Amino acid sequence: MNDGSDSEHVHRLNRLALSATIHCLTGCGIGEVLGMVIGTALGWSNLATIVLAVILAFLFGYALTMRPLLRSGMAFAKATRLALAADTVSITVMEIVDNLVMLAIPGAMAAGLASGLFWGSLLIALILAAIAAFPVNRWLIARGRGHAVVHAHHTGHSGHEHHAGQDHHH
Repeated sequence: MNDGSDSEHVHRLNRLALSATIHCLTGCGIGEVLGMVIGTALGWSNLATIVLAVILAFLFGYALTMRPLLRSGMAFAKATRLALAADTVSITVMEIVDNLVMLAIPGAMAAGLASGLFWGSLLIALILAAIAAFPVNRWLIARGRGHAVVHAHHTGHSGHEHHAGQDHHH
């Protein structure tokens, strides 16, 4: 009987970690693409482009976590604290990997927006970033941190939220 519950726990943990990783990838992806497109279009240096992409990735990542919390009636300050707790480590890992890959692929940062090299490199960078972030998210969730903190609010453990909003989390 224990094997079944252990197996279910591992499956649930993996599902939550995958959900958190996809959620983070969405926010990071939007921010990265916008930052890279804006920086490249304006002819900015690699450093300036990456700084913009990282700032936007964090903003979109946090915003996607905060949106359902705010919609449920949570105070802005509390939603901000939860988003920072849930996403900071995951977004940081994703951004480091994503930008290192972009810098490591020869010509990727210099390629224009019409270039397959630019978009292909960005896609590979985001996929590798998600692969790197998954075990980090899994480790955090297993310890009741990261997206586990936010997930508790979506499943009603905080007392005043209810299950109806849960489907709109991601």
